[in-house]
Amino acid sequence: MSDDEHHDVHFESTDSGASKTYPMQAGSIRKNGFIVIKGRPCKVVDVSTSKTGKHGHAKCNFTALDIFTNKKLEDLQPSSHNCDVPHVVRTEYTLIDISDDGFCTLMTDSGDTKDDLSLPKGTDDLEKLAEQIQADFEEGKEVVVSVLAVRHLFFIVKKYRNWQRGSTCTIKFIYFVMTAFQPCLSHFC
Repeated sequence: MSDDEHHDVHFESTDSGASKTYPMQAGSIRKNGFIVIKGRPCKVVDVSTSKTGKHGHAKCNFTALDIFTNKKLEDLQPSSHNCDVPHVVRTEYTLIDISDDGFCTLMTDSGDTKDDLSLPKGTDDLEKLAEQIQADFEEGKEVVVSVLAVRHLFFIVKKYRNWQRGSTCTIKFIYFVMTAFQPCLSHFC
């Protein structure tokens, strides 16, 4: 056999090898942090820690909301054990246009644009939020969205600045936007 025959390797697909989660000691996870509970990425809304008993470890009791469904989940872990934490990246965008088919054109601080996120749809709450974003945009308000990315899934927290009153208002309703990367959702389902 020649050397060329040994090196003739074909790959069906490749992956970056990046993990969807990273380990963190349970005692280090705090309120408003992120954790994976029952295979679902969640935002921690409450953490309580019990003292060490006669049988060993102190325990952390986590109460969290699923970031996809807003469903309440709970978990109990020894404080010295590792928990999975999802990689979550937050990026701020300015809304510059909404197309007729509901897709948003967003701009970063550096001037780059992103146009693959659509207005929310699917439930009554999501439809109301889409209408509010549309109305605020049509009124000429500066709409700034904070996009949370978990792997290839995106979530938008809508914020706007009311220039007449000089105050900032944040709406803390998170919704997710289906993109071309929908198959990545199967890791968290």
